[in-house]
Amino acid sequence: MAFTYIFKRVEKKYILTEKQYNFIREHIDSRMSIDQYGETVINNIYFDNELDELIETSLEKPVYKEKLRLRVYGKADENATSFFEIKKKFQGVVYKRRISLPLKDAYDYLETGKLPQTGGNIPSEIDYMIRRYRLSPKAYIGYRRIAMVDNEDPELRITFDTDVISRYDDISMETGLTGHRVLPEKTYLMEIKIPGAMPLWLARILSEGEIYSNSFSKFGNAHIQHKFMVQHQYKEAV
Repeated sequence: MAFTYIFKRVEKKYILTEKQYNFIREHIDSRMSIDQYGETVINNIYFDNELDELIETSLEKPVYKEKLRLRVYGKADENATSFFEIKKKFQGVVYKRRISLPLKDAYDYLETGKLPQTGGNIPSEIDYMIRRYRLSPKAYIGYRRIAMVDNEDPELRITFDTDVISRYDDISMETGLTGHRVLPEKTYLMEIKIPGAMPLWLARILSEGEIYSNSFSKFGNAHIQHKFMVQHQYKEAV
């Protein structure tokens, strides 16, 4: 699998109805192609500490924020290729640094603290972040994704995510795509990933379809929903 260790790009997010999704697909399918993986299930484990420091800070929409996650594309088993990713956002620009390793090696690192021997300095950066914030696996977030790439500019990508779910009681990737819905059925999260300015042709399509960007975080919304459920259960208990 080809992959990049370091990304720098702008990401715009949009919540789409089924009608808006069909409109977008109708207008971009002649200019963009679905990547070689087709529809893919993406499994993520997000990290935080006991105070939920990273996600609570992120929800305040600061100028700078960061998160750590472990990701597997497709079926997750111990031999699957996983990606440990530090994702930072500063003044609207996303910076991502990641390493690739078998999932069993990622689990081994989390258990023993032995740094993976791949990715240059990035394993040390991941380790520093874990120790600095005292991070541990916090939540599973999974979804189905269709990724599309511009036929002329491969750095322009559009992804469509559906069936976004979260789990806090069982964060194992191997459990699969089951849990609490973060988005309603037939609702799509579209992300436009670009190295710089939005192409004019794409901006025109969005304007015609009356499609406007939203500030949306899968982990952030899952966290808000989880907090509400925990508080509700506590009130019922007392």
